[in-house]
Amino acid sequence: MALSLVLALGACSGLFGGKDDKGAGLAPRTTAIGVNGYLWQATLDTLSFMPFDQVEPSGGVITTDWHSTADAPNERVKVTVQFLSEDLRSDAIRVSIVRQEREEGGAWLTVPVQASTKLQVEESILARARQLRIAKRG
Repeated sequence: MALSLVLALGACSGLFGGKDDKGAGLAPRTTAIGVNGYLWQATLDTLSFMPFDQVEPSGGVITTDWHSTADAPNERVKVTVQFLSEDLRSDAIRVSIVRQEREEGGAWLTVPVQASTKLQVEESILARARQLRIAKRG
């Protein structure tokens, strides 16, 4: 499941152009509350294949709902991105990923996420943000 999430995140980071309704109309710029618009839009683009649970620019947080794939229905992930700065820098976002597996009794058990998965999500968001900035200048 973690591998499929990484592959999906890596593949989608450059393909989606903010088609999600929650991301529509957000210009890539720094907002009044200090969230970098490029990072905000890049996060929406990168995670657009997952359902969104919380999208709050005023709080500087984007959280997805639980997401499972058809090939691993007994595993699910949830991603939270916190925006820490208005700068387009690698330390301006913090990505948290929770992964769960369903036990035989039906209860969900939280299991570890590989550190490389979190890093790949961050890198995908940052790469997409750079693409948006370059496109805006061009």
